[in-house]
Amino acid sequence: MRIVATTPFDGQKPGTSGLRKKVKVFAQPHYLENFVQAVFDTLGPVPATAVLVVGGDGRYHNRTAIQTILKMAAAHGFGRVLVGQGGILSTPAASCVIRKYGAFGGLILSASHNPGGPDEDFGIKYNSGNGGPAPESVTDAIYARSLALTEYRLIEAEDVDLDRIGEVRLGAMTVQVIDPVADYADLMESLFDFAAIRGLIAGGFRLRFDAMHAVTGPYAREILERRLGAPAGTVINGVPLEDFGGGHPDPNLVYAEELVAEMFGQNAPDFGAASDGDGDRNMVLGRNFFVTPSDSLAVLAANATLCPAYAKGIAGIARSMPTSGAADRVAARLGVPCFETPTGWKFFGNLMDAGKVTLCGEESFGTGSDHVREKDGLWAVLMWLNVLARRGESVEAIVRQHWAEYGRNYYSRHDYEGVESAAANGLIAHLRDTAASLPGTVLHGYTVAMCDDFAYTDPVDGSVSAGQGIRILFTDGSRVVFRLSGTGTSGATLRVYVERYEADSSRHDQPTQQALADLIALAGDVAQIAARTGRDAPTVIT
Repeated sequence: MRIVATTPFDGQKPGTSGLRKKVKVFAQPHYLENFVQAVFDTLGPVPATAVLVVGGDGRYHNRTAIQTILKMAAAHGFGRVLVGQGGILSTPAASCVIRKYGAFGGLILSASHNPGGPDEDFGIKYNSGNGGPAPESVTDAIYARSLALTEYRLIEAEDVDLDRIGEVRLGAMTVQVIDPVADYADLMESLFDFAAIRGLIAGGFRLRFDAMHAVTGPYAREILERRLGAPAGTVINGVPLEDFGGGHPDPNLVYAEELVAEMFGQNAPDFGAASDGDGDRNMVLGRNFFVTPSDSLAVLAANATLCPAYAKGIAGIARSMPTSGAADRVAARLGVPCFETPTGWKFFGNLMDAGKVTLCGEESFGTGSDHVREKDGLWAVLMWLNVLARRGESVEAIVRQHWAEYGRNYYSRHDYEGVESAAANGLIAHLRDTAASLPGTVLHGYTVAMCDDFAYTDPVDGSVSAGQGIRILFTDGSRVVFRLSGTGTSGATLRVYVERYEADSSRHDQPTQQALADLIALAGDVAQIAARTGRDAPTVIT
């Protein structure tokens, strides 16, 4: 074993989604090692039988980082490490493997939907033994330990061949290179009616899945093309590349432009979907029809009993605060609770572990259930296919029928990416300062009922999470939400969420941005977006 002297961390606190920086930062001497050492120190001595799961989305620096982690894990007493072949494990697949094999935990290498390449982003996070992101108490302890490090430990050894499935010894530890797809694909086949989906596809139903040259390509090919019988070529951009083919692996209407063009073009397939860099997000499209993530959660919850895994019903629903209230009315109809949480899958994990909820969703294209403890892009796609196979209707018909029954939540998110951090923080501070004076005022014809900075008390462990986003709620049920996202590595991303409920089915065909135009203008004025950020338009609208 080699002990290497080091200096404390750079003082940057990792978020609950892990540590994300540019590749060049991670490539600095000792940088990755410091974070991994802080994780291992925080976990303390592990049993000789402890299993660690390691894998990532295949982005640039993934393989190099894995070799370092393996040598450090061997120096810290882990008995076995399960690593995906080629260093690949989607984030939901890593959660699946942690849970299936009773692992102590896992290190997932990903910067989610951020771009990849030598000059782009890299990330790492620790997932606990339940398969979900480490709770805040653990990430806080990791951060505190990182500030006090003076050394890290690893063994001297040759690199492991990550491309050969099988077992090798690394010191006293066994490294098992596993098929990264098989366990996850088997889990999906146990949840959904694959026979019904095969029948749908065999009957001429056409679909397209865009893996965006990210991690879900091998998973989608195995499940959609091999197990479900979709024609070869159904999965496009299916080879994971270290730079995601130069694209931005975020499944939205802007960055998944190839898929969007096909789904809104002539002779469009019946169903289209995309997933992101690490496989935990999804976008769902019908022919000439986009399904918002909020509507997707609500529709899947309303139709859950059509799928074998949920045939007996669901325990409850959870949604992040910025996600629209569409799922709330489904929960009320089903007689189950609906929890409103801060953004972050760890909050859902607590509720799922306690048996309080079955389905969860975030507005940022993340949907999942209690089968794992991460959001799961391909799972959402398969659940949609199961519902389509059982109902025999189009995507658009199912969503429109849902609106007719429950009403429509007109909803949109406006992202202002790469905003100078001081300006973004100043905007939020301005909103906090003015919050108390807004109730009772009339803005663009809307009367403010309440304005607050969202805080959440976890019903499971009693922990309190404050400062989760500025909410302005109006007397007619409409709302505007402002929050800063922590998923980027440069500047800040200001997210503005705008929502208006419409019960009248004769008014369900308005273009979304038109239906929300007054609220969008109101949001810009009350937050002084143009003046404070210098932006006259958002980077991305979804």
